[in-house]
Amino acid sequence: MEEVECGIEKKAAAMAAAEEVGRKEEAAASDVGLKELSRKLNDFAKARDWEQYHSPRNLLLAMVRKGLADWDEAEKEHLGEELADVLLYLVRLSDICGVDLGDAATRKIVKNAAKYPAPSKEGA
Repeated sequence: MEEVECGIEKKAAAMAAAEEVGRKEEAAASDVGLKELSRKLNDFAKARDWEQYHSPRNLLLAMVRKGLADWDEAEKEHLGEELADVLLYLVRLSDICGVDLGDAATRKIVKNAAKYPAPSKEGA
């Protein structure tokens, strides 16, 4: 009987610890900064060998005309200003709508990781 009680206590303690970790991760996710988000996206793309598809031209095709390779500094600066406007509007919209953008982005990366798992490194 004592073994059963001990097992139940251990299981309850493990569940409580897992819940605490989940709360800490949730709290940390809501405080994600742009640099951390950038790192997470970079890691996500590298793990799937998607970097080859993430050229500025591919990522910005809807916003730019022909890529950045031959752009002069003034054009790059202008693009940076336009992208900053998009980011600022997005942040403001998320605030008005009550969406924690850092948390939403972090959760989306987790969801995408489950949907698009990185290839196994076994046998490599």
